[in-house]
Order: sequence, then structure tokens, then C-alpha cells
Amino acid sequence: METLKYTVIKDAQQYEAYCTQLEQLVIAPQLTAAALDEIDLLTLLVETWDQTHATLSEADPIELLRSLMAGRQLLAKDLVAALGLSKGAVSDILSRRRGLSKEVIRRLASYFHVSQEAFNRPYELAAPAATLPRNARLVHKGSAKGALARDTI
Repeated sequence: METLKYTVIKDAQQYEAYCTQLEQLVIAPQLTAAALDEIDLLTLLVETWDQTHATLSEADPIELLRSLMAGRQLLAKDLVAALGLSKGAVSDILSRRRGLSKEVIRRLASYFHVSQEAFNRPYELAAPAATLPRNARLVHKGSAKGALARDTI
């Protein structure tokens, strides 16, 4: 009976070996049809292991983002084009002054090749400083009529 080249991943050592093999196949200069099939199979096996053993879903989305950025040696400015946001918006996200929108979550998941659920978790935003709206007017503590009239102008 012939032994299978690949089996369902049973431990972390086998997982690491399959990941290494997958990386070597992907960076190969010439890919044959057999190599592409092998890449597909290894990808399936690795993704199945990741889904059952992933701890990403428990991670804080911003800490996860920072970790993924560090792993790829990315700076905040590198995410500007990838996310289609301004530098200020990326800075606000990383400093927890702005939440992740659905579209940003989709783009992050696609860019880093992780599940959207990894970024779609609740997390605390930094408390914004109390600021008045641009059109705020001082209301005189006098009559309610005067205040109402000034607010409707």
C-alpha cells in the first residue's frame, strides 16, 4: 500500500513542516500543474489547522493589526494605499480614536490574508477629548425664548 505524501495535520511540528514546504513551492520559479495541485492541497491542510487552532479570534483587533504590521515590517504609511484611507485616518485607527468600518475590515482581511472575524471584534476606543461642534453657540442662561431663537437661526 502506498503512503500518502500529505495527511491531515495532527501537531504543531507537522504544521510547521507543511508551512515550510508550502513556502518553498510558492517561491519556486517554475510551477507545474502537479506543483499547483500540491500548493492547493497544502493550503487547504494549513487553513484547516489554522481555523481549528487559531487564537486570532481572541486577539484585540488593533493589537492584531499592529502584530501583523510588525511581522511584515510595515509602517502606518504603508497601510494608506492598501486601505484607501488618509494618513490621519490610519493614525486614528492605530491610536484607537476611530473604529474599524466594515469596508476597512474587509480590506484588512484581504490584505493580510486572514478571516474578517479576526478584525470584527469589539474593542475599546480611546476616550475622545470633549469638544464642541463647529457650529456650537453659547446659550445665554437668560430666557428660554432667547436661547430657542438663537438656536434656530
